[in-house]
Amino acid sequence: MKFTDGYWKVREGYRPHHPREIYETETDGRSVTLYGPTMRVRDRGDTLNQTMLTVRLRPVAEGVVAVRVSHFTGGVSRGPTFAIAEDDGVPATVRDTEDAVTLSSGGLSVVAKKGPGWDLSFAGDGVPLTRSTDKSVGYVVAEDGSSYVHEQFVLGVGTRVYGLGERFGPLVKNGQAIDIWNEDGGTSSEQAYKNVPFFLTNRGYGVFVNDPGPVSFEVASEKVSRVQFSVPGEELEYFVVYGPSPKTILERYTALTGRPALPPRWSFGLWLTTSFTTSYDEDTVSTFLDGMAEREIPVDVFHFDTFWMHDFSWCDFRWDTSVFPDPEGLVRRLKDRGIRVSLWINPYIAQRSALFSEAAEHGYLLRRPNGEVWQIDQWQPGMGIVDFTNPAAREWFRTQLRPLLRMGVDSFKTDFGERIPVDVVYHDGSDPVRMHNYFAHLYNQTVFELLREERGEGEAVVFARSATAGGQQFPVHWGGDCESTFESMAESLRGGLSLGLCGFGFWSHDIGGFEGTPAPSVYKRWVAFGLLSSHSRLHGSTSYRVPWLIDDESVDVLRRFVRLKALLMPYLFAAAIDATRSGVPVMRALMVEFPEDPAAETAEEQYMLGDALLVAPVFSEAGDVTFYLPEGRWLSYFSGEVVAGGRWVSERHDVMSLPLYVRDGAVVAHGHREDRVVYDYDDEVELRVYLPVGSEQRGTRRVEVHGDNGVVSASFEVEIGTESVVARRTAGSRGWRLSLVEGPDTPQTRSVGADAESARIGRTVR
Repeated sequence: MKFTDGYWKVREGYRPHHPREIYETETDGRSVTLYGPTMRVRDRGDTLNQTMLTVRLRPVAEGVVAVRVSHFTGGVSRGPTFAIAEDDGVPATVRDTEDAVTLSSGGLSVVAKKGPGWDLSFAGDGVPLTRSTDKSVGYVVAEDGSSYVHEQFVLGVGTRVYGLGERFGPLVKNGQAIDIWNEDGGTSSEQAYKNVPFFLTNRGYGVFVNDPGPVSFEVASEKVSRVQFSVPGEELEYFVVYGPSPKTILERYTALTGRPALPPRWSFGLWLTTSFTTSYDEDTVSTFLDGMAEREIPVDVFHFDTFWMHDFSWCDFRWDTSVFPDPEGLVRRLKDRGIRVSLWINPYIAQRSALFSEAAEHGYLLRRPNGEVWQIDQWQPGMGIVDFTNPAAREWFRTQLRPLLRMGVDSFKTDFGERIPVDVVYHDGSDPVRMHNYFAHLYNQTVFELLREERGEGEAVVFARSATAGGQQFPVHWGGDCESTFESMAESLRGGLSLGLCGFGFWSHDIGGFEGTPAPSVYKRWVAFGLLSSHSRLHGSTSYRVPWLIDDESVDVLRRFVRLKALLMPYLFAAAIDATRSGVPVMRALMVEFPEDPAAETAEEQYMLGDALLVAPVFSEAGDVTFYLPEGRWLSYFSGEVVAGGRWVSERHDVMSLPLYVRDGAVVAHGHREDRVVYDYDDEVELRVYLPVGSEQRGTRRVEVHGDNGVVSASFEVEIGTESVVARRTAGSRGWRLSLVEGPDTPQTRSVGADAESARIGRTVR
């Protein structure tokens, strides 16, 4: 939100108050309180009839300091609030001198200069990060009586800002005005389904605004040398998170707001859906699955979208028996084929549904201030919205889903959750404005926890659209309603990378696009991108997405990349487990993996899949693609060609390929099955070591192979020496191979038995 009109003037209708000095400080040895009057105090008379802001600094975790800016503190906090895992025992020091007071924790220090002016500076291990300076902190009163609190950080030359949720515009947020307010706006506008009040920078720090309400960010868009964040009301609290690396920032941020749960292995396979408003019944479903099987394309999950329920009745969680007369038998038959089942749901109850009157009678729906149930005709006639702040309503909602799970359903697509009104009353008295974004968190949490309860740890997975900070705990999230174009494919990727920079470890998108029917070129290029994402789903709106309805070649493309993903599962699942431990996403922007490379900071049409594979989707019919390879040498996964990095590369690829490069020195674990994503990864696992001829890579790499729930089933140490590569089995395995990839020739491979302790391959030295 902008409060100024250019550099000199205040925007009409607003009256700002800025601290003019740090008049006094207090400390209890772990926290610091600063008192900042908004007029200079020259004598006692100046202490009368003026505004003063109180700023409290406190450590919340290693390398994380909270800053709370307050005007009036006597208000009633109605909630909701983010669940923050603070470390009350984190070591911290306070140094109080005549000129300044300094709070330090885990390498992060905050220095407040006493006396005239306002200067709050942040440093990491002694290196300056950013500053809050003159007119950065402000309390603003509007003509209508509303008030706001804002903070501004200096953006040093070359500082770039990332994150703030799943945003579909440029990956670098500089120059953008961003409102944290969930909307059902598709993927082609400034709106977003998943708004997160957290950003990180390329300068060693991130900022989390601890407020679930409407936070506004002006990222070099009001004052071009500053990033401003503001909230309505009387108080603003934010956390400064020190890295200095992006990975450490994400690790510390997700330690506070929650790490992603580990999705089940089957969820990484191909999801096939009925699409949205298409006509379908059990014969349609069987035809699709038979067609995929005949074409040797593995499918792991079949998803029934909206019309598994009767029209005008969403959501009543009842099968439309006029279309599916035997739902129990249908689910059983799918399960007999080895297919998992997902059902579409949302948090709205149509008036036609028999559940509406039940929910209204028991107070399970949001109400207007006059006590009436809040209803609307958008989406479903007369629909109401479940009040997830009511424990009884949450349990009632779970009660509707539980019989479906016991029927054999494995997952729910938790759609919607953004069109949440603010003219309502919540059961727990929550502020409806602050609840607007947080509603999605309660909705997804309700369903995810039921899945975990019914299916067990490691088997819960949703397919969610809306979220806010902390929502990463309930994977998976997908990108929402995109068009079937190359442009929308690119904007979807930007959205996923932006979301990943907020600690969301797993992400998917509608392969081929949602709106419209994709041209064959779009479909085939999107298939490669989709199967090289953490999760992969074929889905559309008014048309089906099975490949033979596109063209014959699409069948070959889909088969190729589905099988490739199955082979990569030992590597991908290890990356997934790392995401649950560190908060670093499986799909990550280049700047996360290469923070020292300036060119990586702006790369937004490519990504790292785990820490070893670089993927550059093709966004053109002809197959022309330009992408950046960071410093070092890279090997093409498909051809073995060695390409020098530190430069932009242009290539042309047919539809059976795309730029997929492996880092010099990487060890990528490959499986032995192409027909499924769930198998024994430790059986005949292949450790591929990528070392271009003459590579100077040395050292030891540890490789773990995991089974269900992330349990380690085999582990190896791969020692890269001057003349050879030696792999040693340290635990488990049921037979394994060591392969050395040095160039485009056939890799050297040494196969060993299950009981073998080591294998060695000589390196080519030139």
